Amino acid sequence: MLTIYFSGTGNTKYIAERFSEKMNARCLSIEADVSFPEIIASNDIIALCYPIYGSRAPLIMREFVAAHMAALKGKKLVIFVTQVAFSGDGARALTDLFPKGHADVIYAEHFLMPNNVCNFALVPRTGEKTTRKKLDAAGKKLERIRRDIAQGVVKRRGFSMASRLLGLAQGIPWQGDSKNAFAEKGSMEYRAKHGVRIDGDCTACGLCVKACPMKNLERCEGKVAHKNNCTMCYRCVNLCPQRAITVYFHKKPKWQYEGIELLGQ
Repeated sequence: MLTIYFSGTGNTKYIAERFSEKMNARCLSIEADVSFPEIIASNDIIALCYPIYGSRAPLIMREFVAAHMAALKGKKLVIFVTQVAFSGDGARALTDLFPKGHADVIYAEHFLMPNNVCNFALVPRTGEKTTRKKLDAAGKKLERIRRDIAQGVVKRRGFSMASRLLGLAQGIPWQGDSKNAFAEKGSMEYRAKHGVRIDGDCTACGLCVKACPMKNLERCEGKVAHKNNCTMCYRCVNLCPQRAITVYFHKKPKWQYEGIELLGQ
């Protein structure tokens, strides 16, 4: 088994790494500098892990899957998604990219995790007590999944008709056609892709430039500029020492998400 994940600010990485430990599987970020076609080909089961936005996989994850579609043919898939609240069919939606019969999903699950969107008032900051409860619940769920997979139990969270309808209600405004590996023009995702703002407090320290998984940010003449290719992972928003950068939601953050690694020890 091989686990492949994309994580914006640490939540999905946490789930992917702990699942891999339980399954004795190799665990790689899609940002790793490796030959993914070769590594995927040498494994029978591929676990794909990602956060969801509007009940859809982030742009960067869809691009990765589309780029490695040939290597994924015939594989058994485990799909895990991390979310702040409900998502409908976030785990199922990624499979819309695959041709019919291309791969076989043997397990799919959703994990409730702390909020890392630090400037959206409708989703408040997750307190330490609640975070610990979420991590405890995630740990128990991962152990159940380990047993299920070992016993050949197949479960597909988000694949029911009710889940799909809920996912459509969120997914169509966000992404549009879930079969697209690109940001559909006019969608909320398309506006987010082009929606980075950097205010006058920016000191061009370069932290956001180094962290951006899309290589969307660059320093130019003492300033940071963007290239209209954001996947809305929120790394830059949470990392900026001056809180000078925002994506889609443009309220200056009063707090920043620092990840869950310390609580997860």
